[in-house]
Amino acid sequence: MNRERRSNFRIPLNLPARYDGLSGAHDARIEDISLGGCFVNARGQVEEGETITVEIKLPSGTWLRLRGEVTAYQPGIGFGMVFSNMTPAEEHALQKLLVG
Repeated sequence: MNRERRSNFRIPLNLPARYDGLSGAHDARIEDISLGGCFVNARGQVEEGETITVEIKLPSGTWLRLRGEVTAYQPGIGFGMVFSNMTPAEEHALQKLLVG
């Protein structure tokens, strides 16, 4: 049985991103996002459980840098991640993005 593990509703969007993990730096796109995590559309390889940093280009043109852990990886498609250790400023910027 496949149970939903997300505790936050994800909002679909399409924003440029880049991430840095064990395999190096890569360009990507954010496909959906919530206060708890996001799906990163990317071709680079990651490992489940890997800690990465993702930078999301906000509509304002600034970059929001968030850290987290890879929770699922689909080769050639991308990966899901859960955010961790967000500062109040990062959380505020993410909430602002989510409410439009």
